[in-house]
Amino acid sequence: TQASYTLRVRENNSPALHIGTVSATDTDAGANAQVTYSLLPPADPHVPLASLVSINADNGHLFALRSLDYEALRAFEFRVGAADRGSPPLSSQALVRVLVEDDNDNAPFVLYPLQNTSAPCTELLPRAAEPGYLVTKVVAVDGDAGQNAWLSYQLLKATEPGLFGVWAHNGEVRTARPLSERDAARHRLLVLVKDNGQPPLSASVTLHVLLVDGFSQPHLPPPEAEAEAAAAAPADALTVYLVVALASVSSLFLFSVLVFVAVRLCGRGGAARAGRCSVPEGPFPGHLVDVSGTGTLSHSYQYE
Repeated sequence: TQASYTLRVRENNSPALHIGTVSATDTDAGANAQVTYSLLPPADPHVPLASLVSINADNGHLFALRSLDYEALRAFEFRVGAADRGSPPLSSQALVRVLVEDDNDNAPFVLYPLQNTSAPCTELLPRAAEPGYLVTKVVAVDGDAGQNAWLSYQLLKATEPGLFGVWAHNGEVRTARPLSERDAARHRLLVLVKDNGQPPLSASVTLHVLLVDGFSQPHLPPPEAEAEAAAAAPADALTVYLVVALASVSSLFLFSVLVFVAVRLCGRGGAARAGRCSVPEGPFPGHLVDVSGTGTLSHSYQYE
């Protein structure tokens, strides 16, 4: 009588659970009015319909053959055929949509800090930190959906009560007061992560905090400062590149000048050695030079 049906089934159901009924009527009489129901092959070949549901051929009752898992299959659809026993038989079809509803069957899973590791993760906290300093952040997920996946965080136990606080909605662990020299160097925090399902499921995580001295930046920069620093980084890098390039060009020019001067000086020194004349000793006037090399000067080859 209906063209389509929408059925809702909560996950983790028991096998053979009755999930709904498809009903059809025939205005004929006798065998012509008897209706038989059957499951038609699904349009999507990836839907394992034969392992999901079955139908009573006489009354159209639908049953879930196995426990459904919302995280694996959230919805599926199929068609039911209704045929009478006349000759020839007449039939009609109805579309059935099955929506699997989520059940709170997944506890929160902590992604950070990692648990069950050989060495616990230790967060460093500067002693100069002021109230509100972000120490770390607990990151967790939940495999369920809707309000079953809403997570809240709570500080269950701490080595120094009142020193740390955990933000309920985001898992941030921050300092609640200024640190003093009397505070211990090592702290251990136990944080509870709980979902919003009924009943709620939870997980716990242990944090280790170490107080240290000598942090050059005791405060985390605000987002605006981080954005300005990120924007200024390319400009600073470009300035460094320009300075390096200018220094390289200047050094190359200075080296070229030095090489040129050295070559010129060497050239002049060679020419001076090649044109150097001998002045022999003898009873000649000092202003007369013998260029013949024989030691005897004729008047025609005497130069002043």
